[in-house]
Amino acid sequence: MPVALVTDSTAYLPDEAVARLGIDVVPLSVVLGDQVLKEGIEVTPGDVAEALRRKVQVTTSRPNPEAFAAAYRAAAGRGADGVVSLHLSAELSGTYEAAVLAAEAAEIPVRVVDTRMVAMALGYCVLAAAEVAGKGGGIDEVAAAAEKRAGATTGFFYVDTLEYLRRGGRIGAARAMLGSALAVKPLLHLSGGRIEPLEKVRTSSRAIARLEEIAIQQAGADEVDLAVHHLAARDGAEQLAERLRERVPGLRELYVGEVGAVIGAHVGPGLLAVVVSPR
Repeated sequence: MPVALVTDSTAYLPDEAVARLGIDVVPLSVVLGDQVLKEGIEVTPGDVAEALRRKVQVTTSRPNPEAFAAAYRAAAGRGADGVVSLHLSAELSGTYEAAVLAAEAAEIPVRVVDTRMVAMALGYCVLAAAEVAGKGGGIDEVAAAAEKRAGATTGFFYVDTLEYLRRGGRIGAARAMLGSALAVKPLLHLSGGRIEPLEKVRTSSRAIARLEEIAIQQAGADEVDLAVHHLAARDGAEQLAERLRERVPGLRELYVGEVGAVIGAHVGPGLLAVVVSPR
């Protein structure tokens, strides 16, 4: 492809898609106690879930700009004319900023896109870009395809507690829920690149049922891809996915997968999330 694609490890794309499409993935890091570990390489979601349960201090960090610079050099070395570099929301991480710093010194043009998304909401942007790049699209066309998909994609999620988001400073206006966090099960969503409150529900079963209804309403009858994410809640995720499969008439592809260690560190065990991405 004349335009190479780079993303970060929070896209949580299936390994098969990354290999088939030739996407370079730059890992973020998770800090467990005094260990700094690369997501997807040195630390698993299970490691993070267990550390959180044991109350081990868990933090995350962005990639070094040099990691992006190396990816851009590799793309140039393979003969790419340019790079589109797609990343999680700059409201949630300094990853976008690190990619921009590296792009300024790259030997080929690099367009860095803040998708304002995360997880498969970001992943679908990468897949849309890859489709255009595979047809020989230029850097502007590839970036525009990702931005268009991002504009149509939404993400909704349920967490057992806001405590982990609070610790990481990632909840924005959802702080308003903290006072009653023990009495409610919060539903959150991505809005403007930030994690914002959506609804407060009294029990976990009602919250998950409401998550399902919201996803179905958002999907409507148009062609749509769905992703169901979880952390240490595989059975619940698979059951939710099966219900969505039966109830979303325009469903094209359905992906079920555990979030990686970085997002897991901020949401905690029990997460269930649905990404709705119209074609």
